[in-house]
Amino acid sequence: MSEDPFLRPWRADDAGALLAAVAGADDLASQFGGAVPATLDEAAAHLERSLVFTERARNWAVELDGVAVGNVGLSAIERTHDTAWAYYWLAPAARGRGLASRGLAAAAEWAFSEGLFRLELGHRVNNPASCSVATAAGFAAEGIERAKLRYGAERFDVEAHARLATDPPPAVVPLPLRLA
Repeated sequence: MSEDPFLRPWRADDAGALLAAVAGADDLASQFGGAVPATLDEAAAHLERSLVFTERARNWAVELDGVAVGNVGLSAIERTHDTAWAYYWLAPAARGRGLASRGLAAAAEWAFSEGLFRLELGHRVNNPASCSVATAAGFAAEGIERAKLRYGAERFDVEAHARLATDPPPAVVPLPLRLA
């Protein structure tokens, strides 16, 4: 029997699931600082270092059928201006089901309930799937930042998006959030 997907904090015992989620997913290298974890030890180190759940960063595993298959996160959580930076990724096998947009909508719902006002994100303009996720989750496009990102020798334009606490909720149903 298949369980409905939900978001939850990453756990130390998710290292194997993280490794499986990114195996062969070369397009995720930028999400991992250029080096996708290739061993169980590297995956465990990445969990401990980057997929944290603190006051300044919240990372939720996208759990599907008992396995972590992606991440939705907020970083640079800043209380002076009540802002944060949003991001997301999914294992190739979990894509195309609306999980990223539903997860992003859930993270935004949490952020706004915690008093944040503005959530920002950016995606390479050559990544229409990421744009679709952002738009479906209620993030409005705000403009192009020319040559903002560099991966290797290549530079990429980035489309900036934002969602405000005062924006209408998106049409997607947010994934449930579990704290344990």
